[in-house]
Amino acid sequence: MNGRDMRWNFCIEHYNNEVFQFYSQYFSEKRHRCLFIGGAGFDPRSIILLRELSLVMGERLHAMLIREERPDPDPELVKRAKKNVEEANNMSCSIEFLEINIFADDNAVVGGINISNSIKNIDITDYTDIVIDLSALSVGVSFPVVSYIYESAKSSNKLINVHLSVVSNDELDSSISSTPIDRVTDIRGFSIPNLMGEGEKAKLWLPLMSTGKKGILNRIHASEEPHDTCPIFPFPSEDPKKGDKLAISFLTELESDWEVDPRNFVFADEKRPLDIYRTIMRIDEERQPVFETFGGSMLILSPLGNRMLAIGMLMAALEGKYPVVYVEALEYHVDWSKVDAMSIKDIETAHVWLYGEAYQTDRRNS
Repeated sequence: MNGRDMRWNFCIEHYNNEVFQFYSQYFSEKRHRCLFIGGAGFDPRSIILLRELSLVMGERLHAMLIREERPDPDPELVKRAKKNVEEANNMSCSIEFLEINIFADDNAVVGGINISNSIKNIDITDYTDIVIDLSALSVGVSFPVVSYIYESAKSSNKLINVHLSVVSNDELDSSISSTPIDRVTDIRGFSIPNLMGEGEKAKLWLPLMSTGKKGILNRIHASEEPHDTCPIFPFPSEDPKKGDKLAISFLTELESDWEVDPRNFVFADEKRPLDIYRTIMRIDEERQPVFETFGGSMLILSPLGNRMLAIGMLMAALEGKYPVVYVEALEYHVDWSKVDAMSIKDIETAHVWLYGEAYQTDRRNS
């Protein structure tokens, strides 16, 4: 696969002020009717993009906000989520809320199944555009949503534009920690194939290295037992030494437990989702002929942490049909002093045009 063969090698993308300029210019056209899908939780990023779109589109915008329900949430989280909901309800667009239970009574992870069943009721042909905001959605929910909307748009007789957007802030992410469940799971729609011969494939694990995720990553490695690991480090990064600091913090895992050859380190621009997307696709292309005579190759992705990079890994998983494994959060813990100190100036935003009129010549070939 050379660059021209990649589905999104020449993808339309916008960053920071460009995102809001695109929203203002593109969605101001009266022909656009938009469905916005995002989170309705405690995260202050959950309403930033919705607010911008609502100001531009007004009644031409309908928002579907997803409440991820986990058992016994912290009262402060509930209070903050309620505040975000109240602000959303005061916007000029129409809004509906979906309550999605992440766990069953026996603590089985059912968030992906529940959101998949709920969004099947959407008639996407009511809209010209669908914007999915990943800012305040967990990967166990956002990945199935994007997969379903994308595949539905591809199979629709009506041309529907699908957009991915995110508000990212590493400091804010570092102020939110979680208590994970005790088992590894794959994401709905991105499961490891359970077919004859699949178990013989050489498994390459590509985890996104993130602060505070050591226990989770160790658990995934022990569960999947990959033949090789290519850890993904952020570089370029706002902090030029961030990748080095992460490598040092994971030194025992990298050298002893996972036995990673330093030549297998992967570096990706933490502010450009398309960078890691292209890198993953190239890695897969290079491995296929090497392992073809030995049963084949399988890439397994674990997008933990940085939300910009998670978009790129999602795009790669959509195109390459790669399994995505993670550990679901049972509960969240937040350092509210850091959250409250966050300024709108500190955020990074991104928009990726995933499917639609911008790629009409590729519509039936994708």
